[in-house]
Amino acid sequence: MTLVRRLLDQAARTPGAVALVAGDGAELTYGELRRRVLAVRRGLLSAGLAPGDGVLFSVRPSPESLVLALGVVAARGVVVFADPGAGPEMFTARLRLARPRWSAAESVLYAGSRLRPVRAYARRRGLLLPNLARISTDMRHLYVGRWLPGVPRGALSFARLAQGDAPEPDDVGDPDAPAAVIFTSGTTAHPRAVVHTQASLATALDLFRTRLPLGPGDVVHTDQLMLGLPTLISGARWSMPPLSCSPAGFAALLAERGATHTFCVPAHLADILDAAPRLPDTLRHVLLGAAPAPAGILRRAMAAAPSAEVLSVYAMTEILPVAIASAEDKLAHTASGAGGDLLGAPLTGAAFAPDGELLLSGPGLCRGYLGDEPFTELPTGDLARLDGHGRLVLMGRKKDMLIRGKFNLYPGLYEPAIAALDGVAEAAYVGVPDPVTGDEEVVLAVVGDASGLARRLPAVIDHDALPDRIVELPALPRSGRGRKLDRDRLRGLVTR
Repeated sequence: MTLVRRLLDQAARTPGAVALVAGDGAELTYGELRRRVLAVRRGLLSAGLAPGDGVLFSVRPSPESLVLALGVVAARGVVVFADPGAGPEMFTARLRLARPRWSAAESVLYAGSRLRPVRAYARRRGLLLPNLARISTDMRHLYVGRWLPGVPRGALSFARLAQGDAPEPDDVGDPDAPAAVIFTSGTTAHPRAVVHTQASLATALDLFRTRLPLGPGDVVHTDQLMLGLPTLISGARWSMPPLSCSPAGFAALLAERGATHTFCVPAHLADILDAAPRLPDTLRHVLLGAAPAPAGILRRAMAAAPSAEVLSVYAMTEILPVAIASAEDKLAHTASGAGGDLLGAPLTGAAFAPDGELLLSGPGLCRGYLGDEPFTELPTGDLARLDGHGRLVLMGRKKDMLIRGKFNLYPGLYEPAIAALDGVAEAAYVGVPDPVTGDEEVVLAVVGDASGLARRLPAVIDHDALPDRIVELPALPRSGRGRKLDRDRLRGLVTR
């Protein structure tokens, strides 16, 4: 059964239940969600969408974006998430690789692409918008929102599609055909995009639900599609925060909407807890992901939501989730001195290369990278091992390895233990190359109190991993939506 079919069937069982609460508080029932998805599907097919057609998707998280994405997949199209915020050059490079036949964007983005005053305003706000209408002249266009100057002539209106006929379909897509393309990394010369099928995405949702109980009556507060979809398939309620929601606003909505589950990037949760040190008692599960969760954040989350289970999710765009560990287990592992960061029991196939690199496989694995041959095993670039309980332990990233003489230092092996020390909020290693010896000066950057830290380190890390220098910073540099540590920028901050 396809992903879309499962969602439609759930909606048919509980048509009067609230499926989604939008950022502005507007509610959408399961019955209306189902009707809109089928109406958009019918409208796209009538407008000529063919099986396998890529739809460039430039719509921010909202009820409209959910309905549109599901309607595209139900019509056998492929949703291409290219992110216009990546900048014009990268956006154009991604477009060249994906070669979508359709473009779906918010009307304000079309206006920003065509109207000079809007582009100038966006540039002043630090956003370099691609000229979407110009670089996609051969595409069919669809806009979300009210019509604005700059929307291409002949573009379809999402609102009109969603109000159209919604006949019951016999077919809502091939489970093994591409359903979504997600750009993750690469350069303008060689962009990289992950290709998922309905089947691989459905497997990912099922894996989430094996570790995260969900059902009618639950309220999941998140803007993450990969947590919102299992919410809807289980009959629970998806609560969306508004765009650019403040940390205080996010916390207030958790209480106002009676959230039972929420997902945060660790750095975002830190901001939320600064604004609201106590989270509502309705919370039963707090998920952290997209970046490693420092011990300090885990402790704060447990203190802020004592009735909730705090979970850390290890996942990759190519296959998710890979493992889920509780905060208690992660902190106990760190305290044991075993080294590395506990990830939890593998939820999918896991093997190891001779050098310790983690290799992943299973039905949740993506089809491959766009333009490349399909694969059945993913080299992750992460070094890992299994502990005595069969749980994955992250030892570090291969590319982050520092060279000190004959010793190879993997930051991920030691950073969790350092960050768990009293007075240390976060810790990160970085190497500053020595132009004379070719060796690297090993610098430890910490957020917190670095006084006396050098004397305490020998008790928690290997002698060869002791830093040459310790630098105290007000914060570690981060980038992207996941606010992951940016080691290149960090190297610049600590270079003398």
